[in-house]
Amino acid sequence: MTSRRPVIDPFWERLPLAELSAAQWEALCDRCGRCCLEKLTNRRNGKVYYTSIACTLLDTASCQCRDYRHRRRTVPQCIQLTPDNLLSCRWLPRTCAYRLLWEGKPLPAWHPLITGTPDSVHDAGISIRGRRLHAMPPHADEIAAYIVDWGIWSKRARAD
Repeated sequence: MTSRRPVIDPFWERLPLAELSAAQWEALCDRCGRCCLEKLTNRRNGKVYYTSIACTLLDTASCQCRDYRHRRRTVPQCIQLTPDNLLSCRWLPRTCAYRLLWEGKPLPAWHPLITGTPDSVHDAGISIRGRRLHAMPPHADEIAAYIVDWGIWSKRARAD
């Protein structure tokens, strides 16, 4: 038996990011949950380090925000990603659809828009589902102790 890909309008291939509707923009998110992790940036070389410290609103089972619409009330530093600020969000994972499309690259084969199933990001091991996550430590200087390398940050993670 052969599996068939669902017929989906590949709007991401024909429309620039700035011309997407709100629904199309939101559909690009693969729901990996990685942007909801605390990150550290090396000021000397710009390298971004992800930690296992999760946002208080992150639902670790669905890898989605528990209160997306009102998240900035609880987490004022939450960044609303837009086509205008995409360039400054260098912390986005290399597998992030927004980043890939901005860089002129295709969506990976496991992306839910390609597969037609929201679980494909989890099945591919790209999301934070099942990872051991932590709350923010009491002292900011302790954050570096939570840097992780789960192998989902690399260029190889983009592969089909």
